[in-house]
Amino acid sequence: MTRKYFGTDGIRGTVGQSPITPDFVLRLAHAVGRVLKKSQSRPTVLIGKDTRISGYMLESALESGFNSAGVDVVLLGPLPTPGVAYLTRAQRASLGVVISASHNAFPDNGIKFFSAQGTKLDDAWELAVEAALEEAPVWAASADLGKARRLNDAPGRYIEFCKSTFANDLTLRDMKLVVDAAHGAAYQVAPNVFHELGAEVTSIGCAPDGLNINKGFGATHPAALVAAVTAQKADYGIALDGDADRLQLVDSSGRLFNGDELLYLMVAERIARGEKPVGVVGTLMTNKAVEVALRGQGIEFVRAKVGDRYVLEELDKRGWILGGEGSGHLLALDRHTTGDGIVSALQVLQACVRSGKTVAQLLEGVTLFPQTLINVRLAPEQNWKDNKALASETKRIEAELGDGGRVLIRASGTEPLVRVMVEARDAKQAESCAQRLAATLG
Repeated sequence: MTRKYFGTDGIRGTVGQSPITPDFVLRLAHAVGRVLKKSQSRPTVLIGKDTRISGYMLESALESGFNSAGVDVVLLGPLPTPGVAYLTRAQRASLGVVISASHNAFPDNGIKFFSAQGTKLDDAWELAVEAALEEAPVWAASADLGKARRLNDAPGRYIEFCKSTFANDLTLRDMKLVVDAAHGAAYQVAPNVFHELGAEVTSIGCAPDGLNINKGFGATHPAALVAAVTAQKADYGIALDGDADRLQLVDSSGRLFNGDELLYLMVAERIARGEKPVGVVGTLMTNKAVEVALRGQGIEFVRAKVGDRYVLEELDKRGWILGGEGSGHLLALDRHTTGDGIVSALQVLQACVRSGKTVAQLLEGVTLFPQTLINVRLAPEQNWKDNKALASETKRIEAELGDGGRVLIRASGTEPLVRVMVEARDAKQAESCAQRLAATLG
């Protein structure tokens, strides 16, 4: 079945437009509550959010919707998405809910869910919720209504969890870091994690006002971090996105490392410790150089659909622990159940401390193939899959590239965009081919 509301990462859109309206979100929570009550008599749901001004409104709607179905609510306040996943598991809650549109600008917002185990929920669960949305509400009697309370020390609990994923015998002492939280959910948490592990920390992007999330800062705007690292003469800069589930890293030279490179480094660190992984999961977008390097180490590499949920599904299916995306969504399932920008950064810094080498030194020999990615905004009702000019040009370019490159064209799961990616050994060829493909889309 086709999902009507859920995309690749929950339900997302512009606030005030369907489905991100308070009346729909109340109905959504009520429907989710009814699904939960089919297997539990008195479920408890945790709700966290990022720093968007619309979070207050949507939080109230969720609380009312859950309570009306007889579900108890625990409010966490602003907290990174992976923090909600962790606390859902630690608190033995029935479900975790996050109000966030991740890397999108503040006019957008969304709702995503975690299971009691702190993992993303599958398509079958989302379809069950959508089916419940089509049914008439069944309001709980007054005596059976859910209650709400606030967990005031949620950030502190999550800070301690993050620190626990870093080796006990190591420290970040003598390391100077710049931490950029994108004016998002990690603004209170991230600087404290690295500071408490011994680093000298300078914070940027840690002054949210409800309207500035992801604006000019964070993983999607790394120029601010590059400038700050250079000005502070820091060893590294750590950039998170608005809900802190993705990571970008900058070194003292101003070099930016993406998720593909950091994923390889996390694998290499485990190999150095004698814990050679059987396999690693990337996505259709993962740079081919990483695949080549991993196979050279005798490690199997598998591509999943784009989206960290699909990487996680593939890891679960194969019993592997490491995977990720170039965007900085990285999974280390021996550390956390979901992608976590702070935990991923700690894994990278741990590799540096343990080896005595810089990130650049650890990545010597892994030279990324040039990639060009162009986002083409679609007109209303435009069906790019039926575009004959695009299909013909794709065939011509694939023939030109042969074994020396790839073409990937896919729809965004969160925005009305088509993403055109071309990978080639030559940067100019990748750029030229991508432009030719994008031109056919108007």
